[in-house]
Amino acid sequence: MDGNFIGLVAVTLFFGIPLAAMYTYYRVRRLRTEERLAAIARGANVAMEPDLSEAAHSRRWGILLAAISLGYTIMMSLIARQDPDVWRAAAFGIVPFAAGLGFLLDFALIRKDLKSAQSGH
Repeated sequence: MDGNFIGLVAVTLFFGIPLAAMYTYYRVRRLRTEERLAAIARGANVAMEPDLSEAAHSRRWGILLAAISLGYTIMMSLIARQDPDVWRAAAFGIVPFAAGLGFLLDFALIRKDLKSAQSGH
């Protein structure tokens, strides 16, 4: 295999996987909406599921980004045992880790604001 084929596959996967994920997300939401509308049309009582709060979104993204970055850094450090130059690539794990910490900080601040607003009433 030559480098052109590998590059083509890399670019295809780079763009294809996020597009497939977005399409799947759209399709699932559309099917849920159609299911709810059909149930309402039949006269069924449909409980509306509340979307996640802003704090829950921040907590979820913070945990995900921190876990992904730790996994990436651990993987690269294991590879670096054979090739010390890989430590440069392992350092890129700091970026999503910092973003994850930012989301967790956002979650903590939102939660603190909600508690202070509830105690103020």
